[in-house]
Amino acid sequence: MADMGWFREAVTAWAAGGSDEPARELAARLSVRTAVLLEGPSDAAAVNALAARCGRNLAAEGICVLPMGGAMSVGRYARLLGPPGLDLRLTGLCDEAERPYYTRGLERADAAEREFFVCAADLEDELIRALGVNRVRELIEAEGDLRALQTFLHQPAQQGRTPQQHLRRFLGTKKGRKIHYGRVLVEALDPDRVPAPLDGLLAGL
Repeated sequence: MADMGWFREAVTAWAAGGSDEPARELAARLSVRTAVLLEGPSDAAAVNALAARCGRNLAAEGICVLPMGGAMSVGRYARLLGPPGLDLRLTGLCDEAERPYYTRGLERADAAEREFFVCAADLEDELIRALGVNRVRELIEAEGDLRALQTFLHQPAQQGRTPQQHLRRFLGTKKGRKIHYGRVLVEALDPDRVPAPLDGLLAGL
């Protein structure tokens, strides 16, 4: 039985220059109605974790959470998935610095709805501020990464930075760490402390 993972793979292959037929066939079979355009897999991990906490199965609702491999790809994906292509509803989440890519990409795809949600710096920064530095440190220790964090903090390049900046940079120092903590940090949030961009995105789906 086809699942949303197959659809994501088909869209990624299409965006890389492959055939559109597998994506079109799967979109119809799975009744896909919305594509959530995200910069990378750590954002997808956070969105999926929050949806699960709220008891939602986004794939079953016809919602595809799609990491694009960078905000500069949003125009290409919007053309394939928006009105020029599959005519899905488009939304997404991005960093403040990447806002122009999303604005232009959705405008050029002539998307009827152009609502996307912007993190002040990035999603990790939003999550660290929501949880607080001490709680994030506790989670890092619980995940067995405290020694790695302490080693990181002793690096000369980290001197003079704030504790929040330290944690944000630490999460990006090892492949897969941002993805892992995207889920861990979201699962640790109090319901009333979900960062506004993430909360707004899920509420709008």
